[in-house]
Amino acid sequence: MTPIIPLPVEHRPAAGIFHLTAATRIEVDPAVPETLAAGAFLADLLAPACGFRLPVKAKVPSAGPGCIQLDLRPALTGLGTEGYRLAVSPSRIELEAPAAAGLFYGIQTLRQLLPPAVESAAARPGPWIIPAGTIIDYPRFPWRGAMLDVARHFFVVDDVRRFIDLMAAYKLNRLHLHLTDDQGWRLMIERWPDLAAVGGRSAVGGDRGGWYTRADYGAIVAHAAARGITIVPEIDLPGHTNAALSAYPELNPDGVAPPPYTGTEVGFSTLTLDRESTQRFLDEVLGEVAAMTPGPYLHIGGDEAHQTSPTAYAAFIERVQAIVSQHGKTMVGWEEIGRARLAPGAIVQHWHSADALRGAAQGAGVILSPASRIYLDMKYGPETPLGLDWAGAVNVEAAYDWEPARWLDGLDEAAILGVEAPLWTETLRRRPELEWMAFPRLAGVAEIGWSPAAARSWPSYRPRLAAQGPRWEQMGVNFYRSPEIDWE
Repeated sequence: MTPIIPLPVEHRPAAGIFHLTAATRIEVDPAVPETLAAGAFLADLLAPACGFRLPVKAKVPSAGPGCIQLDLRPALTGLGTEGYRLAVSPSRIELEAPAAAGLFYGIQTLRQLLPPAVESAAARPGPWIIPAGTIIDYPRFPWRGAMLDVARHFFVVDDVRRFIDLMAAYKLNRLHLHLTDDQGWRLMIERWPDLAAVGGRSAVGGDRGGWYTRADYGAIVAHAAARGITIVPEIDLPGHTNAALSAYPELNPDGVAPPPYTGTEVGFSTLTLDRESTQRFLDEVLGEVAAMTPGPYLHIGGDEAHQTSPTAYAAFIERVQAIVSQHGKTMVGWEEIGRARLAPGAIVQHWHSADALRGAAQGAGVILSPASRIYLDMKYGPETPLGLDWAGAVNVEAAYDWEPARWLDGLDEAAILGVEAPLWTETLRRRPELEWMAFPRLAGVAEIGWSPAAARSWPSYRPRLAAQGPRWEQMGVNFYRSPEIDWE
């Protein structure tokens, strides 16, 4: 059995075992910063459990046994920008990739070839053995993501970093942060400081609020970037805006600040769309978020704008789209934006209807986030205490056993950018609850986004998922021990 998740494109086992010891060294080309960074990351990853830190040294032409060699080879063909080749023999390990992302993902695969105890934060005795073989691997889709809702309940920087680390272990590469909603505004905007200072105080159920300073947000972005993950910030517009309206009443159609909202109903709030103050708000807020975010995307929400007429909604989305473009970003929005006229390059995110097809018909790329399959806030079953059930229960098999290319009738596979699993937090207040709802389902989403469709099957996935249980135990992940899986 190949124990790896996501399943690699090609795995050819061979005879023998590589023994990782204190004498093992990591060899890189010191003139290539990407290999130096990858080597340091690998050494740091292994050190806590192994009890020793492998030295990162300059490679030599005739390296002897006992080395892990990392090479950046742009001329490698057929692997894209995220693929890699990993060759393990009893005497040495060679990892090569066309780009830095591939080196990082190859390290994640190497990590899963080691015993689960390698994930321990405390030293373990080993032995640290890696089975011989060759893996050639690259992703099916370029967009492999998760969404974390920090608006309904706020999660501090360390919680987000932890979530990023768990995503990265399974080769996910997009973290969509839902930063604003009726219940809270979670990012400080210098030109509109009360968005956070006033609008950030509340949360669902009257729980504590909070927000990220610019330094906080920068730390999240940097942590993600070091792990191959692009942050996609969402400022939800024109609905889901009660927190903004409570901070700046001039944005409200009646000019009166509504009280903070701590419930979970949707569709009742809206910006006023025809005032100069709203235009300035849009330009300055989106401009600041764009300037703080090095990635190419800016998500403008656009969902459940029930208080906006269809004509006004379409005009609003087109106006926001122009602002996003002026600030150098690509607009992403929930599937409802497909009702507007979209510019080339726009991205629509499907969640429950056929509106994404309207965007695809205009040439937009499509992210698939079907609520009935990969909304991670849905209950696993009627007996589980956390989560919602409006889209039905989503057990582990349902989250894994579906095919993106066959999900929406009439959607050309070429239009599918990938998959993204949203984790809404109406019922989630603490980090262990996030992990319990995300795992084990998020691992399956990662495989859907990465692995070849023909290679995936539920019967082959179940034992590989079971093998992750001891690994998660070592990592301290609070995962749901689904009865569908025979956990090791």
